[in-house]
Amino acid sequence: MRMLAVAARREPGSVPGLLPDAFPWARSLPEPDLHAFAVELTDALSIADPADDSASVAQLLIAWRHTAQAHSDPELLAALTRSHEEDRGPVPDPRDVVA
Repeated sequence: MRMLAVAARREPGSVPGLLPDAFPWARSLPEPDLHAFAVELTDALSIADPADDSASVAQLLIAWRHTAQAHSDPELLAALTRSHEEDRGPVPDPRDVVA
């Protein structure tokens, strides 16, 4: 993994173009997110501790995959990106709700 991180740091502009080949779900990411994914992945790979079995890199990939899934579903993306500033009234006290 460290070799990949070194290669990415030497040719940082090539990483976003490589990601959709390595992670097909990344094709759903818009260009700014693809670039952010490349930066975060490069950083995570460069600091990952091989002894921890790369859990931090795995978590990063899971998070970005979920982001790509949201972008691939127009209905979900609309729900996540619409304004949520409208007042929906008072919130009931959970102690008053009978299960």
